Amino acid sequence: MNWVRAVEALRRERRAGVLVTVTAVRGHAPREAGAKMVVASDDVWDTIGGGNLEATAVERARALIARGETVPQTMTMSLSDKAPSEHGQQCCGGEVTLLLEPLAVVPAVAIFGVGHVGLELARILARHDLELHLVDSRAEHVEPRRLTVLGDAVARIHVHHSPVPEVVLGQVPSGTHVLVMTHDHAEDAALCDMALRSGHLGSIGLIGSSAKWRRFEVLLRREGHDDAALSRITTPIGLPDVVGKDPATIAVSVAADLLRRFAASPASSSASASAAPAGDRSEATS
Repeated sequence: MNWVRAVEALRRERRAGVLVTVTAVRGHAPREAGAKMVVASDDVWDTIGGGNLEATAVERARALIARGETVPQTMTMSLSDKAPSEHGQQCCGGEVTLLLEPLAVVPAVAIFGVGHVGLELARILARHDLELHLVDSRAEHVEPRRLTVLGDAVARIHVHHSPVPEVVLGQVPSGTHVLVMTHDHAEDAALCDMALRSGHLGSIGLIGSSAKWRRFEVLLRREGHDDAALSRITTPIGLPDVVGKDPATIAVSVAADLLRRFAASPASSSASASAAPAGDRSEATS
């Protein structure tokens, strides 16, 4: 597998990696500028020339992965018998500069309910580098013609028509941020119940008013969820200082809150976190 396919595979499998590129060569070196390889925690694809150069680069790349680094780094190595060597001598006589670019696992978001708010939110999030799952129990809401507005998406979009949408909770990647905004309160409640029973999810957000949440609290407690479990659900959702109940405004507020979290902690953007509550949003617009 060459480096291009390796990058695609890591993205598809949601595995972190590092793209290593030879950016400059002085004198003799095993490979020319532009040579690349991809490093994962347990594998390497393509080559920048082997030997001490490559072994050192792999070691440095795996340290970046282990620390969750996201900022590219450079390193310069002298290929001389007089240069310090950890992985055997390499006496080409030249000097090589490498660029190490972390390939982070992008955030994953699942929108349950592609109604007025869900579609507006999808339009915003689709312009960002993430995995976006769109789920609806109504086939007409996820038909291709309705989703043509997402045709220029940067995000990788996965569309799910599921008469029982909570089944999809078991199919989304670990750390997925879940947003519950379906047309049916019974469906919302079932999704909240199953999301709380799923240990692999990130944050859980529920659209709606405080009155709706009070009803849901009673129902979810009857299902056996305690205070600690209920605290995983954020409702209302979005930024508190972005007011308005029209779908576009709610979508902007919710998207901004998610993106702020991703920017604040890119290495752990797939981890569970609680969103700041916003003012009451009308669930009628979902």
